[in-house]
Amino acid sequence: MVSHDCGDSTERIADDLGIKDFVSTISTACSSSANAIMLGARLIKAGMLDRVLVGGSDAITRYTLNGFNSLRIVDEHWCRPFDQNRNGLNLGEAAAYLVLESARAVEESHKTPLAELSGFGNANDAYHQTASSPDGAGALRAMQLALHQSGLTTSHIDYINAHGTATPNNDLSEGQALKNLFKDYLPRFSSTKSYTGHTLAAAGSVEAVISVLSLHHGIIIPNLNFKDPIAELEISPVVAFEEGIALRSILSNSFGFGGNCSAMIFSSC
Repeated sequence: MVSHDCGDSTERIADDLGIKDFVSTISTACSSSANAIMLGARLIKAGMLDRVLVGGSDAITRYTLNGFNSLRIVDEHWCRPFDQNRNGLNLGEAAAYLVLESARAVEESHKTPLAELSGFGNANDAYHQTASSPDGAGALRAMQLALHQSGLTTSHIDYINAHGTATPNNDLSEGQALKNLFKDYLPRFSSTKSYTGHTLAAAGSVEAVISVLSLHHGIIIPNLNFKDPIAELEISPVVAFEEGIALRSILSNSFGFGGNCSAMIFSSC
């Protein structure tokens, strides 16, 4: 317990970099690092800070494995996000961080940003301790809030990095929320968890980095192991690598246990 409290990695990073102004840790299950990014953005918008290191990390432990096995949502084979025959997630471990800067800090440093965090939203569907609501109410609300804050419409979103855990509950719930939000226009989407596994608290920041790199390089990473659409949804993710694409904005979703739903929009500068 000396080295495994939820704030341990944050404190170690802060000590190593000499950061003393503001140090905090957020723990909201699988949306933790997404919410950390959003907190950093709020601190900047409020004029409290000009530059914030944001992100998260998570390591596989016996406790984690036993917990997810007890829920019977771990697939013994490669996970299959958004597939009709999906049978659970693959667990992963990772760490990913971004530097957020205010417009003033960017101007003074004469740097060229990789992307802009143009909008974000957090909502809770208060449905179940570990399951998402069947209609994706929390996910829908989080995405609506992100769009409202960004000033964008659904037609400005060119790609969605979906939460896409490959569990029967999540993919149906998220897919329904996406259909309810985008209606007749559903952008290209995929789950990069088919590469990384579900990295839990780090998932939001890992996929934020992937989204920023996708914008910067004009690429879309495909959804592995997909064969058949979910019968109730009839939607299909991107299954082939795409490059040379002019992407304007990417929506990145992260949903955690306890109904913690977060959505972020990254836009090209």
